[in-house]
Amino acid sequence: MKQRFSIPKAVAKVAETLEGKGFQAYLIGGCVRDLLLGRKPKDWDITTNAKPEEIVVLFPSSFYENEYGTVGVVTEHADDETLRVVEITPYRLEGRYSDKRRPDSVTWSTDLKDDLKRRDFTINAIALSVSGELVDLFDGRVDIRKKTVRAIGDPRSRFDEDALRMLRAVRIAMELDFTIDTATQDAIAVHAAHLKEMAAERIRDEFIRIVMSERPHIGLILSHKLGLLRYVAPELEDGIGVAQNKAHSFDVFEHMLRTVEHAAKKNFPLETRLSALFHDIGKPVTRRWSDEKKDWTFYGHDVVGSKITAKIMASLAFPKKMTEAVTTLVRWHMFFSDTEKITHSAVRRIVSRVGKEHIWNLMDVRTCDRIGTGRPKESPYRLRKYHAMIDEVMRDPLSVGMLNINGRRIMELTKMTPGPRIGYILHALFEAVLDDPGKNTPDYLEKKTLELDALPEKELEKRGKSAKESKEKEEKKALQEIRKKHWVE
Repeated sequence: MKQRFSIPKAVAKVAETLEGKGFQAYLIGGCVRDLLLGRKPKDWDITTNAKPEEIVVLFPSSFYENEYGTVGVVTEHADDETLRVVEITPYRLEGRYSDKRRPDSVTWSTDLKDDLKRRDFTINAIALSVSGELVDLFDGRVDIRKKTVRAIGDPRSRFDEDALRMLRAVRIAMELDFTIDTATQDAIAVHAAHLKEMAAERIRDEFIRIVMSERPHIGLILSHKLGLLRYVAPELEDGIGVAQNKAHSFDVFEHMLRTVEHAAKKNFPLETRLSALFHDIGKPVTRRWSDEKKDWTFYGHDVVGSKITAKIMASLAFPKKMTEAVTTLVRWHMFFSDTEKITHSAVRRIVSRVGKEHIWNLMDVRTCDRIGTGRPKESPYRLRKYHAMIDEVMRDPLSVGMLNINGRRIMELTKMTPGPRIGYILHALFEAVLDDPGKNTPDYLEKKTLELDALPEKELEKRGKSAKESKEKEEKKALQEIRKKHWVE
């Protein structure tokens, strides 16, 4: 059966080059699955009966640096002007997976069926020629219609070969909004412990894709149900059944899931989503009952949580910079935000602790945290007011320090000694620059300084004071604009 699919010209040309030399060539894996789903593929993979050395000869822009036969081909600009790398892999047969991570041996095959049956899930084992011929030996299209992730053949064998496939099943289900079929789920539950034998980087990459999906909370719940989460971030499960104080409607685990769920709805970046997920991870170990408050307390959970977060991210081999960003956000997510009592200096301190590059991520975590408690309102007045205060302390205030001239240079030019006249001149110069920023050059300012210095004392004083008032009005106007932006007074 042949169908028409939208395949970029540059990708089709790679397959046609192989076919032109008498080889078979089929698109394979996620790109075919996505085409059948009407989605735009991110990656393009081709499988062929050509051997690596035969592929390399055909493509001068190729590179071959692995033991599995995969040759990367850098394409010319495609019809959408995107430079791509198309991965070409020979049909292959794989030996035993004694380490549950990689085959002990790989041999090349001339039969497409050999290559399809070694793959993980039926929906990833559909081959497509550029002419539109589909080869579907394991009913992958049926599973696509049923929206089901199903392992090829015996799922226990598939997971014995590569234990990471269990976490990949969860990730694919979340990305596509599919379910995992019962036999595949049962096999995952039995083999979940094998996940601890996987390289941390591989687990991390699948975990990131779950967190970055549209439904991370569902993926994490399913990972817990199937016994996988304990081998990814076991500390998350410590929050199950841990009741909180009266401000919360859910236990710690559900609260963290609802918090990251909102981060996904807002399409926040990875740092914010991870911080939202881990922000209360220190609560189970810091929970204490207060007879005075008649409620649970979690003093220091932010400090403890940042240390636990650092441990989790280290175990998953996250980059140092990412770890520092997330642990900082977890550490300071409990910042004091009562704008009736908070001062601008206190806001400056939190900006300094978190860093200007992460302060808005922190505010987003706080918003997600609020929604995660079960409160319906995302941005109450107090939080909007705090946003405005951050804007105020982060903006560069209008000041004569912005001028490309200073008091010392004015004294050199005019031979004046320190006194009020220097201030008058600076303010007058600043007013001129406010009206026309292009005048903020040393040449203009020095020439203008000499003109101002020639004015009588009273005239210069009048100009200086008037200019200072203008600056203060502009400053007030800028602050009003900030508060208006955040709907606060």
